[in-house]
Amino acid sequence: MCLGIPGKVVEIYERDGLPMGKVDFGGGVIREACLAYVPELQIGDYTLIHVGFAISRVDEEEAQKTLAMLAEMDMLAGELPDQPGDGED
Repeated sequence: MCLGIPGKVVEIYERDGLPMGKVDFGGGVIREACLAYVPELQIGDYTLIHVGFAISRVDEEEAQKTLAMLAEMDMLAGELPDQPGDGED
């Protein structure tokens, strides 16, 4: 199953000409993601991450609800790859 997981952008930088960021998914889970598809993201924004790529900006309240539901279902850890591109379909 593929999921888009919401997270909070906590750092933005450039790598090899691409906008990248660190995204906090809560519970100490922080991963790197490519922000090229959503270049308007800023630190503090919430975004939906799919296989290491930000695919949209999301509302903080909805992001928190989704993260809480995933934590309840104990699904969050298994769906977050260590690096972009890990855990693809």
